[in-house]
Amino acid sequence: MPRESKASPLLSLPGAVAAEAPDEGVAAHYGDLFREQRALAGGSGFVDLSHRGVVTVTGPDRLSWLHLLLTQHVSDLPPGRATEALILSANGHIEHALSLVDDGETVWAHVEPGTQDALIAYLESMKFFYQVEVADRTDDYAVVYLPAGSIAEAPEGALARETAHGRELFLPRALLEPFAAAHGPAAGVLAHEALRVEAHRPRLGLETDHRTIPHELGLIGPAVHLQKGCYRGQETVARVHNLGKPPRRLVFLHLDGSEVSLPPHGAAVRLASDGPEGRQLGFVTTSARHYELGPIALALVKRNVAVDAPLLVGEKTAATQEVVVEP
Repeated sequence: MPRESKASPLLSLPGAVAAEAPDEGVAAHYGDLFREQRALAGGSGFVDLSHRGVVTVTGPDRLSWLHLLLTQHVSDLPPGRATEALILSANGHIEHALSLVDDGETVWAHVEPGTQDALIAYLESMKFFYQVEVADRTDDYAVVYLPAGSIAEAPEGALARETAHGRELFLPRALLEPFAAAHGPAAGVLAHEALRVEAHRPRLGLETDHRTIPHELGLIGPAVHLQKGCYRGQETVARVHNLGKPPRRLVFLHLDGSEVSLPPHGAAVRLASDGPEGRQLGFVTTSARHYELGPIALALVKRNVAVDAPLLVGEKTAATQEVVVEP
């Protein structure tokens, strides 16, 4: 079972409403979801992601060793360059997703809340004779997201991970409250999730299930390097890439805005023409309310669903799709 996250001290901020699974321990919002989204989209504010796991790998062999285990090419990863990587099962199914950066001496990675124990157990089992040390730094460091365009400076002792979507700070936990006081307004994870869905970025445990392969989510390239040596699950990656036929594909959905509630994770997706009794062709992975687009969602559907087919989510929510992964 994943470890429970400790409650963030920022839940004491005015208006804070605690988030639900899988984001327990931090704020869902601070009283105004759309204002928080607009602030992030405009390059201001920050998001408390201190419930995420933080894992480090040190030692002279850290990059060459991780290169053998991860789907990403990291053997010559320059200090400061952010990258994404996966750990797959022997059958090519996604087991772990790492957002990592090397500072020249240590590889820092943040992972989904509560998954760090299983990740560390796997890494420890693969150390053999390599000169590496794996550590859980979750109790010592908090992850904080700063949106693209933010002028906030990382305080001394923090490590910044620069991405196309903004900066992620590995921040000493003792600095979390002072940072919040200096760099507000705070935005909750619901705002962060809405912008993630808008950007079509998949998340482990939401867009994935026990049989998800990287091709279904568009992760070939961003998290899977096709020109590198052997790693567990590579045979499946190569076979599906060469055949070009993953069984499912990620889609972005515009949902009917007249419905009061959002479809939950797992809500069935069918052809609108078949009605609520039709054959299930996929399921909603994440839904969100966006400050400009209204209700939106990501979903996994069968590869052969026509890209222009009107869809039905749940019993009555109409949806139109945008292609994320080509069929």
